[in-house]
Amino acid sequence: MKIIISGVLALGVCLTPLTVPLMVRPSWGQSEIQNSQIEEVTQLIRQATEETKQGQYQQAIETSFQFLGIARQLKIRRAEATALFLIAKNYYNLNHYQKSLDYYNQALPIFGEINDRLGFIGTLTNIGTIYYELGEEQKALITFDLAIFESIGNKNTPLYAMNLVNIAAIYKDRNEPQKALGYLKQALPIVRETGNQSWLATTINNIGTIYDDISQPLQALDYYKQALSIYQEIREPLGIAITLNNMGEVYGSIKQFEDALACFKQALQTLRQMQGGWPKLEGAILSNIGTVYQDTGQPMQAISNWEQSTSITIGIRRGLQKKNRRNFLEANSQTPIALISLLIDVNQLDRAFEWANLATTADLADYTRLINAKVSHPQAQQKIDEWNQKNQQLQFIQRRLQDNFSEQISRQMRELESQVLADADKISKEFPEIAELFETTLTDIEKLRSSIPAGTVVIQPVLLTDVKNVPNTVAIFIVTKDQLSVIKNPIDPTEFDKLLTEYREQLQNFDDKYIETSAGIYNIIIRPLEDKIKVLSPKQLSIIATGKLRYIPFETLFDEQTDQYLIQKYPINYLTRLSSRSLNSNRETVARNSLQKGVLALGNPIPRDPQNLPGTEEEVRNIAQLFPGSESFLHNNATLDKFKTSAPRFPFLHLATHGCFQPEGCQKLGMEANTLLFADKQLNIADAALLGLQNTELLTLSACQTALQANSNGEEIAGLAYIFERAGAKAVMASLWNAEDNTTKEIMIEFYQNIKNGMSKGEALQKAKLSQIDKHHPYYWSPFILIGDAR
Repeated sequence: MKIIISGVLALGVCLTPLTVPLMVRPSWGQSEIQNSQIEEVTQLIRQATEETKQGQYQQAIETSFQFLGIARQLKIRRAEATALFLIAKNYYNLNHYQKSLDYYNQALPIFGEINDRLGFIGTLTNIGTIYYELGEEQKALITFDLAIFESIGNKNTPLYAMNLVNIAAIYKDRNEPQKALGYLKQALPIVRETGNQSWLATTINNIGTIYDDISQPLQALDYYKQALSIYQEIREPLGIAITLNNMGEVYGSIKQFEDALACFKQALQTLRQMQGGWPKLEGAILSNIGTVYQDTGQPMQAISNWEQSTSITIGIRRGLQKKNRRNFLEANSQTPIALISLLIDVNQLDRAFEWANLATTADLADYTRLINAKVSHPQAQQKIDEWNQKNQQLQFIQRRLQDNFSEQISRQMRELESQVLADADKISKEFPEIAELFETTLTDIEKLRSSIPAGTVVIQPVLLTDVKNVPNTVAIFIVTKDQLSVIKNPIDPTEFDKLLTEYREQLQNFDDKYIETSAGIYNIIIRPLEDKIKVLSPKQLSIIATGKLRYIPFETLFDEQTDQYLIQKYPINYLTRLSSRSLNSNRETVARNSLQKGVLALGNPIPRDPQNLPGTEEEVRNIAQLFPGSESFLHNNATLDKFKTSAPRFPFLHLATHGCFQPEGCQKLGMEANTLLFADKQLNIADAALLGLQNTELLTLSACQTALQANSNGEEIAGLAYIFERAGAKAVMASLWNAEDNTTKEIMIEFYQNIKNGMSKGEALQKAKLSQIDKHHPYYWSPFILIGDAR
């Protein structure tokens, strides 16, 4: 993993800051009020600029809006442009890219109007940077090209060089290294003329990375050595460590492993001597050291370094902003995957399973964070809120450090980072029920094993793909109370992903071609395990699914050899990271006793299109009649207030209403994302922990709305269950898509009838589905899945 020291660059503040001499002076005869307004604008500009430097981004925006209004009133265009620029810059700092873009686009023509070339070109540069951040590389390239064109009269400026470097970064991302190299070499003499030795060494280092990309290792080494010499001369330890790391990677590529290891170890030593350190780089170097050990046949040393690297990566990820966490882990997934694969190869299966769960199921904790899910314990909620505030402060310091490295800021960051991590550990120990939010420890395999009910087999497929020198496979873990085994099955990751996407679409569109696709997935995931599963003779098959596998009802996987669906062989349920909690106690006895307390059922709260669900009315009435002591509410009576009041009294909760879990919301239903529909209002599931569900055996949601997203990891439906498990529910039954109303009614009524007849939840759902198999396409019967305790 070589390190590019700088990618696309953005400007810090306006290049032509507004001061009193640059303002249009009021003419004689203007009122003292206007004079005082001029002074007020000047003071507000200084205040907003200082707030920006101090990381008080929201306050800087508010201050900038204040002087924007005055500037427009007095028609001071330079002040107006400056205000718009600062507003845009601070929205960028807050990651509100679209708002930032809007305000930069308002500032741009004003800078052009007043002939402020630096302001105009600088604004173009920042607009290009936002396009780059948004993944719109072509627009970014056009914008940077325009900035260069506008600078044509004065090429020897840092801003001109900056845009050359920015264009080079885009071409590097596009895997067009020769073009990137050309732009970097154009920038190099200009950077050299600036006298900024740090920027010079950075540019030279990045030229080296291009030569490395085009397999010219000797040229790459030559540039790296030049960069290293400059960094050593100016005593910049971060640059020294980065360049040594990159040199080590080149030596490794040409099989000079001793030189590679020496460079990596020197880089690591340099980094660790810095006050404050640089954890992301440390993780990269440790990963590279592990790779050298793997290449030289020393697997245990490779494992040791990869475990350290992965721990650092997960530690960094823990402190990232919620929306960046998934992308960060995906971008840094190669080391965890290589680690898991190697642990399996050396037969350290327990350790492989622990790392697989820590590195591949963290997105459910992310989902909890992303919707700001509450916890039931007020003191725990207060601790989380305080931790979040401190963590936000840490993120600000990390951003400052990226923009302008200094030993002092680095030390400050490491001290605060230690506090944040220590606080996370302390909160996790004090409130174990929320520990998963902080991801502080590996999953305890023994704890999971001890909680697995007798007769249950747990299956967890883990994709080990797209990593250099690691064969593309799916590792399928098989876990019981007494043993753990794993089988690796080779796959083509692109074809497998396509297979999963096509299968979900075929099921949702009741396409008759689904059988062939279903059989293909069966052959990849289930066929290699068949003999092991048969020997174990499970009464229940439990699936821990990750990624797009969460969108697939495993019940429908088809065995062409026996002409059977998987559900015709075994009852099937799904587990999340939290499910071991509900599996710990003797739930069978509790469940039998709780049946006597009945069901709380609510249905069709708004009986008019598009929210009308007429079939749910009979569904709710029939379910309530099955159990003495049950209560049911329909139409205007199916309110959130009634649910909150009554839910703690009933072990079985049945909501025959719409649930929206599409990330963008459900516009046709008039529902926001992550909500359940009631007659009076929508429930944001972030508040689930406040409902008093600690005695809930099963929460059934019979009309959910989730959708397969092209780049999604399926966290909507699993995240829904995860949230309610955190709130206390032992199991959740929900649908992967909104199935046909009458079939839903039949399945639900039969499911509860089977429960009444003494079946487990898993068996009851199996039998209810089997009653529909001969009547309908899987579209109708397959979307309902049981997540959590199946007893």
